[in-house]
Amino acid sequence: MRRLGCLILIAAATVLAFIAWNFVDGWSASGPLDHERTIIIKSGSSLSMAAKAMEAEGVIKSADAFLNRAKIFGGSEPIKAGEFQIPAGASNGQILDILQGGKTVQRLVTIPEGTPSIIVYEKLMAEELLTGDIPVPAEGSILPDSYSFERGEPRADVVRRMQKAMQDTLAELWPKRTKESVVKTPEEAIILAAIVEKETALARERRTVAGVYGNRIRKNMMLQADPTIIYPITKGKPLGRRIRQSEIAQVNDYNTYAMIGLPKGPIANPGRASIEAVLDPAKTKALFFVADGKGGHIFAETLKQHNANVEKWFAIRRERGEM
Repeated sequence: MRRLGCLILIAAATVLAFIAWNFVDGWSASGPLDHERTIIIKSGSSLSMAAKAMEAEGVIKSADAFLNRAKIFGGSEPIKAGEFQIPAGASNGQILDILQGGKTVQRLVTIPEGTPSIIVYEKLMAEELLTGDIPVPAEGSILPDSYSFERGEPRADVVRRMQKAMQDTLAELWPKRTKESVVKTPEEAIILAAIVEKETALARERRTVAGVYGNRIRKNMMLQADPTIIYPITKGKPLGRRIRQSEIAQVNDYNTYAMIGLPKGPIANPGRASIEAVLDPAKTKALFFVADGKGGHIFAETLKQHNANVEKWFAIRRERGEM
């Protein structure tokens, strides 16, 4: 009888040990996912609600088993809402760590330098993973860059981050402006930087182009920037054709062929480098520039030099069949 009792105790201990091992192993063993996938935890979800949703989607085998083990092994940190990337074979423990850590899937929307606000608006409205409506942002209020966002995030929140980035950049750069700069306010800096942005795509030219416009402003000369003719017509979108003579002569608040000084507002959202160029322009005597046919520009100090450069540019265009 004593021997039988010992055998029973050993058997019971073995069973309990197996149950305990299975309980622990169920927390750290590989889960049922055979490939990486994302899951969405809705705002306000409890761990119980999240577990049921994950069971239904096949991320975990059993919501009850997950919850029972989480009470012992999971700690007291609450889970976060959002979209999470779950790796293939993730264990219950790994999954809870991911949900508690709050590292959600991040996506990017990229705004290139010189993008007008109407295109920023269209780009955000076309992003199906964002929510809510927005107005067209104020021109020049967005800092071109790549911005991360989460699935279901309001578009208005993304715009606020873009605008704060511009505000922070201006606050940082404005005190660093040099005596060569002609702009008197941060708002003027954005207006002139937008023109510089649209006139050259070459980093090496930005400060020189800014210097040319600074010289023209000091001499009360018209800036004569072609992009300022186009902006009132298309709100910054490509014109898709050549500028007409009637448009060059059009008097409005933007056309710098028909006014002296800066336009009333920006014609695009300038990038950081163009803002820096306007606040620290190159020291130059140049008053003119024209395309060189190679993607850059030729600069001139006199109208005679400039006219000669224009003739060279026209010759290149005739060779290309553009004139």
